[in-house]
Amino acid sequence: MKIEFLLHNAYGIGGTIRSTANLSGALAAAGHEVQVTSVHRVAERPELPFDPRVRLRSLIEMREDSPAYQGDHELTRLPNSMFPEKGVDFGRLRYTALHDKVIAEYLRETDADVLTATRPILNGYLARHGKARKSSRRGYLRIGQEHLSYDAHGDQLRGDQNAAIATGLDAFVTVSEADAALYRAALPDVRTKILCIPNGVTAPAVRPSPLDSKIVVAAGRLVAVKRYDRLIAAFAKVSAEYPDWTLRLYGRGPDRARLRRRIDELGLYNQVLMMGPAAPIETEWAKGAIAAVSSDMESFGMTIVEAMHCGVPVVATDCPHGPAEIISDGEDGVLVPLSGGVDAYADALSSLMKDQDLRTRLGAAARTKASTYVPSVIARRYLDLIESLRPEPPSRPRLTTRVRRALTGPDRPTPPQPPLPAPPLTASARITPAGDLAVVLAPADLPRGPLDLLLRKRKDPERREIRVPVPPLTPVAPGVVESIVTVDRAAHTLQEGRWDCYITLHDTPGSTPARTRLRAHLIETAPLLTLPPTVTPEGLTSWIPYATSDGYLAVRTWLRPAHAEVDQVLVGETSATVTARLLGHAQLPPEGTTVTLTPRTTSPPHTPPTADITVPAHTLSPTHFHFTIPYAEAQSHHGTADHTVWDLHVHTTAGRVPLGRITGDTVERKKTNTYPATELPHTDPTATTRLRPYCTATNALAVSVRTVPSSQA
Repeated sequence: MKIEFLLHNAYGIGGTIRSTANLSGALAAAGHEVQVTSVHRVAERPELPFDPRVRLRSLIEMREDSPAYQGDHELTRLPNSMFPEKGVDFGRLRYTALHDKVIAEYLRETDADVLTATRPILNGYLARHGKARKSSRRGYLRIGQEHLSYDAHGDQLRGDQNAAIATGLDAFVTVSEADAALYRAALPDVRTKILCIPNGVTAPAVRPSPLDSKIVVAAGRLVAVKRYDRLIAAFAKVSAEYPDWTLRLYGRGPDRARLRRRIDELGLYNQVLMMGPAAPIETEWAKGAIAAVSSDMESFGMTIVEAMHCGVPVVATDCPHGPAEIISDGEDGVLVPLSGGVDAYADALSSLMKDQDLRTRLGAAARTKASTYVPSVIARRYLDLIESLRPEPPSRPRLTTRVRRALTGPDRPTPPQPPLPAPPLTASARITPAGDLAVVLAPADLPRGPLDLLLRKRKDPERREIRVPVPPLTPVAPGVVESIVTVDRAAHTLQEGRWDCYITLHDTPGSTPARTRLRAHLIETAPLLTLPPTVTPEGLTSWIPYATSDGYLAVRTWLRPAHAEVDQVLVGETSATVTARLLGHAQLPPEGTTVTLTPRTTSPPHTPPTADITVPAHTLSPTHFHFTIPYAEAQSHHGTADHTVWDLHVHTTAGRVPLGRITGDTVERKKTNTYPATELPHTDPTATTRLRPYCTATNALAVSVRTVPSSQA
């Protein structure tokens, strides 16, 4: 049976995309021919992976650098005739007359047996242009999906979609039973079958969370309905009692700037981190001790099941409609009444923060509950629906010899299909409990012959590299084998920098074997959250595997004789106070510890400062110290320069040691560990001086002093 899904944009990140990827893969694994059709193509490859057995195609090219770009097509200047766009904002992917034409043609020409649309306007197109099975030889079953909820739409959109359900769909599927009941009540007389089938959520291959990280994790679109402001306010109420806990927000969206301001206003910038989008997300759930959902409305709650799969107990608002249909309060998670507001949510967080045993009990039950949502189970429910709508097996028209010759010509054989490109070599990486790097290779991808894992330092004049032989395959589950290459910290020294990962044939004398760069799959770095800093005879070392921006596996490393790790930065009206600890082969002087600010770069043409700024540091223990950066002095040294950057070093018995944040699991802290700016008056009445501590591209701590027009202050 050929099953197709029609998506708005398969190349982004979101619950609808993720659930479609999961369901389509499960149907393909069950032996069906499956295609996902994306109305828009905005990237070279999807951000969320689709099963290789699922065909992915697109209808409208929206990559501006593509010669086939259609964003400036003349029909895009005309509105669509399907649903009015009032109250619906698709940005540059808005629906136009071009969509009317292209989607109608697709729906007329597809040879699917079942076609499922995944959002209201696509349900409208399917109802209007889809081919009913009973009225057309090339007809197909038409199934609409609702991934939001009945109350999430305005009156106009709700009415338009209801009309489509009543007149042109064979079935309409919601992701919660409560929402299905609302649609059935609104459409009591329709023949369309209205039912609930929840989203399928893949059980991840990551190791479950040990629940000892003291991290609260939340993930999703940064939009108003998710109420991350409620979560931040609740965390603020418990942050003083649990100062070693942090909150991580994963995602992107229009509320980012507002949430960033709120974090700074509450002084939570050391404890609440905005991590940006993450795909795959399961490796980040596995770092959490608690998962948080704070929405006013959830049509289903894929993030809830994702976290449960990783053994992380979820604290969720008991909002319409999804959470209560997934979580059994007190058994496998916690439901917080919306009427309780911020205080009730803070109490729920606190109850789990203080009780490891409770987290462990709820987390184990959560994994059991999540198993009922695996895609294979959900796919079976869709197949049951299809069978109920059309119990007879689909008949596929066969091409006669005459028809085939009419298509290919009487004397021309069917042209051979071009060979499929070889799949890229992929690997997963994880940090072991001992702190070593393990690279997991799938045997199907590997070339034949004796192989090495090759790590090569990027942009290195000395072309340094290390090689580790790939061991024989090892059974890890029934019918599953893999090869795990371990890069042992005790046996290998990785100089500071970035190391790219390859597979290469084992060296033979006089040969230069070819190497193939590894693409990244899952990267598990949760052990880095609780591992103590690693100090070798060479000094403090830190290894963090990560995926590059173009999807390849790499390792970011630091190696230095000594380093001062920043624990927190407190920003005041006239200064910033930094607390840090000294690591590696150095000691704080017995008395008179100082920190130096050194000017690194300035913007011409003005005269840059030439003198360092030295400030006293106060020792809290043999390794811990704190110091205050006097903003007025930094401003006076800044002089007339447009921009000055000050690097920080603490003076130790081994000399000057840099300050920064290189331990833990975060490769680039510049965007995640951000601190508020402070404005000071400038001698020029039309300007102001903006001072801000920040993490550099190498995770060093620096201070930016910039002159800006007063209008920008």
